[in-house]
This record gives sequence, structure tokens and C-alpha cells, in this order.
Amino acid sequence: MKFITKRIHALLDYPVALALIVLPFLLGLGESNPLALQLSMATGIAALVLTILTDHHLGMLKVVPYRVHLMVDFLVAVVFILAPFIFSFEGMDAYYYWSNGIAVLIVVSLHKPEVVSV
Repeated sequence: MKFITKRIHALLDYPVALALIVLPFLLGLGESNPLALQLSMATGIAALVLTILTDHHLGMLKVVPYRVHLMVDFLVAVVFILAPFIFSFEGMDAYYYWSNGIAVLIVVSLHKPEVVSV
């Protein structure tokens, strides 16, 4: 059952981007590798920019098609799931990336396709 609409996804984008910037500090990421902190912050900033540029109701410039936004989200999920293996993240660093990656995969997989009127 796919129920996450473009509108719901847009509502999630800004808080998720901000969480990716702030949570690494609150959780003390970077114990196993400083990149664990930096990667999340960089991804959060990129996600914020992507959200601002996406053509959904909360996008400000609407130059990136929503479909491209979903593809980027999927790629970020895959990178987050693989990052602990590639960069030797351990403990909280690894759990943070795995849980975020899985959460994003779930959101993308539950996306309800838009009905296009002709």
C-alpha cells in the first residue's frame, strides 16, 4: 500500500534535512571516523538545497523535477546503508547511517505515484 504523496514527502524534506545537520552533534557522531559527522552534515545541506529547488508545493525555485528528487533520495539511502562498510563506521556511527538509509528507502518505496491528467 503506497501512501506517501508528493505533498507528504515535501512536508518531511525540511525537517529531515535539518535533522541531518543537527543530529550528528547531538548524538556525538564521529567516534569511529570523523567522516560520520561530516557526511551527515554535507548530506543535510545538500538535501536542504535540493528541497528548495524541487518542484513540489514547498519548493521555492521549482527547477528540479520531483522524480529526480526521488532518485536522489534513493541514491542517498543506498550510500547511507553502504557508508558504514566503506568507511569503517562502528557503533552509533554505523547505526545512525543504517537507520537513516533504511528509513529513506521505506519512504521512497511507499511513494504513491502521481496521477497525471491528460
